[in-house]
This record gives sequence, C-alpha cells and structure tokens, in this order.
Amino acid sequence: MKDNYVYPAIFDYADDGISISFPDVPGCFSCADSDEEAIRMAREALGLHLYSLETDGDPIPEATHLPAVALEPNQKAVLVDVYMPVIRASVVTVPVKKTLTIPAWLDAAAKQHNVNFSQVLQEALKERLGVSNHVV
Repeated sequence: MKDNYVYPAIFDYADDGISISFPDVPGCFSCADSDEEAIRMAREALGLHLYSLETDGDPIPEATHLPAVALEPNQKAVLVDVYMPVIRASVVTVPVKKTLTIPAWLDAAAKQHNVNFSQVLQEALKERLGVSNHVV
C-alpha cells in the first residue's frame, strides 16, 4: 500500500461533456462538463477505486507511462494523482476536534444568529479546497 499514486486518465471529449477512463484501472470511470471538473472527478474516482482495491486485498496495477497511452483524435491523456491518506480518512468520517481563534465580536454575532461553527468551518474548508462531501 502506497500513499501516492499517479495514473494516466483518458479524457474523451464529446458534445455532451467529458468521459473519463483509466486504461490501467479497469472499471474506473467518471464524467464531467469542464476540464477543471474532470480533474476533480478523475481524482475522486481513482482514489475511491484504489481504496476499494486496497481494502479487498486486490493487486494495485502498474501505471502506464503517459507517452505510451493510445489515444483517439478526440481524447487527451492526463496524469491524475491521488494522496491516499486523505482518501482513506475521508471514507472513515471520524470527527477530529480542532481549536481555533476568532475575534470576540465575530463570536458574539455568530452566537446571536445560532451559527453552527463546525458546519460553517466544514463548508468553508470544502469550498476553499474544492472538494466534495467525502473525497479530495
């Protein structure tokens, strides 16, 4: 089991979006509407697929070198990396306590409006990091 994996993904461009596949990881697919979303979706799909292989005790395939990936005219090869400790931790959603400091006036205003600090911090971190609910 490794902490970092890098695999080539094939982005297949069509009028209705981008289909994503991994030639070295059969059964790992995703789709997106933009290149930015495709990178994010590819990383999420790859991370979850590799996590599944790890937990099932299945072998992790070797990655093909990017220049060796065969492409059609409407396709591009893109290297996708995943940092597995984050993937593994996101699957097991155990809360982690964090201590933080904010100005007193902001604390008072938030309490007056019944703000859930944990929820706001989670939402802000997800937005800042560009991640979905469970996976980076």
